[in-house]
Amino acid sequence: MSHTSELHVVVGAGPVGATVALQLAEQGHQVRLLTRSGSGPEHPMIDRRSVDVSRAEGLDEQLAGAVAVYHCAHGSAYDAKVWRAELPATEAVVLDAAGRAGAVVVFPESLYSYGEVEAPMTEDLPRDATRGKLGIRAELLRARDASPTPTVSVAASDFFGPSVLMAHAGDRVVPKVLDGKTVNVVGSLDQPHSFTYVPDLARAMITAARTPELWNSFLHAPTAPAVTQREMVRALAAAAGVPAPRMWALPAWVLKVSGLVSGEARELAETSYQFSAPFVLDSSRSEALLGQAPTPLDVAAKETVTWWRSVV
Repeated sequence: MSHTSELHVVVGAGPVGATVALQLAEQGHQVRLLTRSGSGPEHPMIDRRSVDVSRAEGLDEQLAGAVAVYHCAHGSAYDAKVWRAELPATEAVVLDAAGRAGAVVVFPESLYSYGEVEAPMTEDLPRDATRGKLGIRAELLRARDASPTPTVSVAASDFFGPSVLMAHAGDRVVPKVLDGKTVNVVGSLDQPHSFTYVPDLARAMITAARTPELWNSFLHAPTAPAVTQREMVRALAAAAGVPAPRMWALPAWVLKVSGLVSGEARELAETSYQFSAPFVLDSSRSEALLGQAPTPLDVAAKETVTWWRSVV
């Protein structure tokens, strides 16, 4: 897939979809960006279209001629019931249409399917979580494996970077660092946690799409060594040239108690284990397969702060 005349279709214009689309466009590829609203980054090589990919009608026309589909859409709410109602059916429609178009489908994936683990996560660990949102992610992976359409799932830990808004290292942290305000985090300030820089995830997805030897596999996005949330906040402050702010952590048990009356707190509590104990992604094997390395934290933090300052 080296010819710039080839068409790449990106579904979704969140931080991952937008970054994938821009990287492809900057490489000279034709990009067709499908969202319900027709939104997304502006670029001469990006054709933004208003398309609901959960509906099979007309989707064959949208994917016609594509060599790869990057399915970066997500559920309309961070809620297990919503995910159950929306995600499996939508992925099935996209996989069927991509198969008819002869395109590989590349998915950004979370680490939820591993469930609660006590050791660094490697690609050979079982992905057999069963409860809530964790179980739904595992089911989606099994459906991809069963599909005749070639797929690649590229798993990442919590996002940070340009365009990343709603995230533990996004709007909950960066604007407060820049404004010198107290930063509140979930879980613990001092447990190691992996954070994936979104441009690294996008590069990995694009490389996987153009490498047939990696199709029908599960990869880890190149991810820098784990840091504590305290270290992440300090890295962002250093990149911004400002003093590290005051910090405090909301214990996971508070979310669990709040979840008895708040659906939002209950959904957050389900994955609070990721911030209360070591949560470490080992991407060394996938880095070797992709021929890529993660962006160093100081460089990624600087680029993240620069982007935030450009939009606030």
